[in-house]
Amino acid sequence: MQPLAERMRPSSLDDLVGQEHLTGKGSILRTAIESGHIPSMILWGPPGTGKTTIANIIAHTLSVPYYQLSAISSGVKDVREVIDAAKQQQNAILFIDEIHRFNKSQQDALLGAVEKGTITLIGATTENPSFEVNSALLSRCQVYVLKALTEQGLVQLLRQAMLKDELLNQKNIELKETAALINISGGDGRKLLNLFELVVQSAPGKKESTLIVTDTVVMQVAQKKVALYDKQGEQHYDIISAFIKSMRGSDPNAAVYWLARMIEGGEDVKFIARRMLIFASEDVGNANPNALLLANATFDAVNKIGYPESRIILSQCAVYLASSVKSNASYEAIGNALALVKQHGDLPVPLHIRNAPTTLMKNLDYGKDYKYSHAFEGNFAEQEYLPDKIAGTKMYNPGKNAREEEMRKFLKSLWKDKYGY
Repeated sequence: MQPLAERMRPSSLDDLVGQEHLTGKGSILRTAIESGHIPSMILWGPPGTGKTTIANIIAHTLSVPYYQLSAISSGVKDVREVIDAAKQQQNAILFIDEIHRFNKSQQDALLGAVEKGTITLIGATTENPSFEVNSALLSRCQVYVLKALTEQGLVQLLRQAMLKDELLNQKNIELKETAALINISGGDGRKLLNLFELVVQSAPGKKESTLIVTDTVVMQVAQKKVALYDKQGEQHYDIISAFIKSMRGSDPNAAVYWLARMIEGGEDVKFIARRMLIFASEDVGNANPNALLLANATFDAVNKIGYPESRIILSQCAVYLASSVKSNASYEAIGNALALVKQHGDLPVPLHIRNAPTTLMKNLDYGKDYKYSHAFEGNFAEQEYLPDKIAGTKMYNPGKNAREEEMRKFLKSLWKDKYGY
């Protein structure tokens, strides 16, 4: 018996829940499908939002040969076999799930066939295609962004299942509370329906008795039966959140535990390494600049090595980051600066620090009275670099750690009391 999520997979756009911006009446993707001419595309969005479903609906609606590959288990040979088969037909759709897991050579194998129209490619990814899909292939595809399902959409899925599924509609189910189902699903329709089915299957009592679905009932089932880590990404965001927060909390023991959970679940090494690279700047910053260097080296190394050996490199970096002194001062600084930009708009650049490449600009006082820092003692000359309206505003506040205290002292020696260092 197929899981509930598979049994409820819609076969037409009218039955699809969510993604109205792409598939609603008059939307760009619906118009393309109804015209019978779709571009090659990348469907980018969180798990369980309808990427595979949309691909199936397109194939069903257009009635063309349809091939499906998973980037986890397929290689160049499989891609070429599909392309050879498609050449014998007028048109064919190739759907590649988790296309971000294809390496460069595997993606390059698609280029010619996509460009000539031998195949219409539909790639699905949970990762930003700007980073994970070759620019050459990306330029030949339209990118459509899918959104996590709303609470209203998730409840609609549950009610559809109770009404239309041939097994559930034979049961007496009262959907009294939905908060737990919705919170655990995290906007993932597949996860929601499969958890709902677990709840129904776990209900004791006779067939004719009414199953009252409450948050308490759902949590009892979820704690017992929801997988520790789904390789398809169902707890992808929860686990990475726990990993980041453990490193931020300076607990290397918890950090390597959550890292192990991701490794065991088959998480993409690049995803883990990228998040540590961001963390090194956001949460460690100038308190320990070496953290960014190590995280960047880790990202490069795991791209070259892959599993299983990359687990050692990931562990080394995670332990280092978790055990490092922390500062989010640079993160706060750019946040403060962006807030000022939004508040005050495009303030004019002070004349004395404007570029003056032409005579006209010099005549307009561009660059006039600018003090070239290196021409002064200590390579510093006090002058205003901010627009008049926000002159003297402090955006960077050094953290209370050894390295940034040195930076604070240095800045104070230059600017005295101007910025309150």
